[in-house]
Amino acid sequence: MQLEIDLTGRRVVVAGDARPSRRIAARYRAAGAEVDLRPSAAACTATVLDGAVLAVVVDPPSGRAGQRPPAARADQAFDALQERCRRSGILLTRETGATDTGAVTLIGGGPGALGLLTLDAVAALREADVVLYDRLAPTDALAQLAPAAELVDVGKLPGHHRVPQAGINELLVSHALAGRHVVRFKGGDPFVFGRGSEELAACLAAQVPCRVVPGVSSAISVPAAAGIPVTHRGVSAMFTVVSGHAPLTEEEHLHLAGLGGTIVVLMGVSTLPQLVAGLARAGMRPEMPVAVVERGYSTSQRTTAGTLSTIVTAAGAARCQSPAVLVIGEVVRVGLELSGGAAQLARLTESLAS
Repeated sequence: MQLEIDLTGRRVVVAGDARPSRRIAARYRAAGAEVDLRPSAAACTATVLDGAVLAVVVDPPSGRAGQRPPAARADQAFDALQERCRRSGILLTRETGATDTGAVTLIGGGPGALGLLTLDAVAALREADVVLYDRLAPTDALAQLAPAAELVDVGKLPGHHRVPQAGINELLVSHALAGRHVVRFKGGDPFVFGRGSEELAACLAAQVPCRVVPGVSSAISVPAAAGIPVTHRGVSAMFTVVSGHAPLTEEEHLHLAGLGGTIVVLMGVSTLPQLVAGLARAGMRPEMPVAVVERGYSTSQRTTAGTLSTIVTAAGAARCQSPAVLVIGEVVRVGLELSGGAAQLARLTESLAS
């Protein structure tokens, strides 16, 4: 059973060792409660409980059994506290405290929509001591998602890195070695152009435990937000994800044009002219549909459509900017037909080609 209670300005007694109790106490403070920390259930006397609405007993984390009080004494203290709470009408609950062992969790935040976070991602954020986050992660509710954490912006802008990658790696390792649970929170998926593998390697080299929580990649989700499927029966049986961070080589253009299927380009707005010119030289037909989907899942999401021969002009006229996902292939036409925009593509193509 799950209960919700407004704790704003109300007194909550948290009983347990200070270190294991730190995140739990911080979580209740973030909910607006006035937290009174006590070392144990036995210390929660009737005087201590006076005026409280909730008492929380923090059990030692697993792996610290040697530091637990004798079971009989702990049970007696809890039973006595339970009786005092019953008499006073105070809610009582038990939670497991945090370990002192540092670790890192690499989390993919998806394309920026809070609802696309995974359950594992939300759970890891809730137990974080430090969160190193990027600008493309869903950060609007980060203070609520990670109420016990220090929040550190290490985001990267086009052409400007607030903290270089080597510095991010060092922060992950140093915080973890100090006994903290560190969350690296980034947009999309950590292993899809997210440099998550480099961060994992840095943690493993320092013998820091590290796990990866995958995210919903913008390569699939952002086209879907615009109604464009990356595959469609009878139209495209494959899709290729490409980084547009730097211009491709002629050989890469040739391979892409010859693969068929759908091409999805991330971080490709600035290199769009080179990309379409290279694909045209490699033999891709001029009328191939292309879409630029900006700011997927945000309130300002926008799709600009054209063809290989017109998209540069169309994107320039629309002043397309990153973050955006480019989709090249007949699936763009399928998506526009599903959303009723196929006529718009035809008119745009005709007007720009004339």
